[in-house]
Amino acid sequence: MARDDSTPPGPLDRWYEQAGVRTGVRRMFHEDAERGKVLFPAALVPYAGHEAVRALPPERVREVTVRHLYQFLLSTTHLETRVVNAAAEPVANGRAGLDLPAALRLDAFKVYCDEGYHALYSLDLADQVAAVTGIPVPGWDYGGFVERLRETGRAQLPESPRLAELLQAVVFETLITAVLNEVPADETVAAPVRDLLRDHARDEGRHHRFFSLFFRELWVRLTPAERAGAARALPALIRAALTWDLGPVHASLRLAGLDADTARQVVADTYAGGPGERRLNEMARALLRLCAATGVFELPGARDHFAAHGLGDGSGAGHLEHS
Repeated sequence: MARDDSTPPGPLDRWYEQAGVRTGVRRMFHEDAERGKVLFPAALVPYAGHEAVRALPPERVREVTVRHLYQFLLSTTHLETRVVNAAAEPVANGRAGLDLPAALRLDAFKVYCDEGYHALYSLDLADQVAAVTGIPVPGWDYGGFVERLRETGRAQLPESPRLAELLQAVVFETLITAVLNEVPADETVAAPVRDLLRDHARDEGRHHRFFSLFFRELWVRLTPAERAGAARALPALIRAALTWDLGPVHASLRLAGLDADTARQVVADTYAGGPGERRLNEMARALLRLCAATGVFELPGARDHFAAHGLGDGSGAGHLEHS
């Protein structure tokens, strides 16, 4: 199953030497060593600047930011294993209904191992932080979010559930994640958090390249009808992936001491309408360019389907510059 000499280098060719699960160390949180550091930057907590949150006592605001860290870590444990690995496993085991290169199947197993490790160390760090701070890790399982993703896939591709799973994984692994990009460089944040997110970002950079290559392999193997269906489904799948589960946000605000009505108002004020078109296109920029490069937008009606969801065509014009 090795690549032959004529095959271009793949993003996971050096996985045994580079992957976090192969070379990483356990990130340990020690309160004394991190005194004076924040566990998550308030600037990346969308609702932290709301007047109702700013009016809370400082210790309650700190709890809100710590629970936002928990949100990221817990969502990683669930979505990496329940969304990405749900697609990586059938690819790896040859159950995706596609005649894929053997080397790509091996790479899918590498992704599968990585994602399980990301889930492990995310939950591990959350438990360490809870033990030191006394702020419990909530029992959020993101079941509603995962089910909404599945419902979107079923609605868009009712005859092709496996294709919907594969496309959803491509979407997830090619979106731009601000937390992974910004937190590691923020020296006000505790080192174990920064280091863990840096570890994650390195693996995800390779996954991004893998799923970009996988999408190209997938696209050329689809029938014309399947390509048309995928082009219709992709913008809805992108929207679903970027429309976050607000239940944990409301629950965190209630734990901070806000009454139910105020918590609902904070959520409504902060997240009304979901991400704006500029933000949506920024986060999906790499995927939109991938769609453009593979010819997705050349299909009849494809640009209209994307535009109906506030998404551009990957050209860098329109929404990205002027929305």
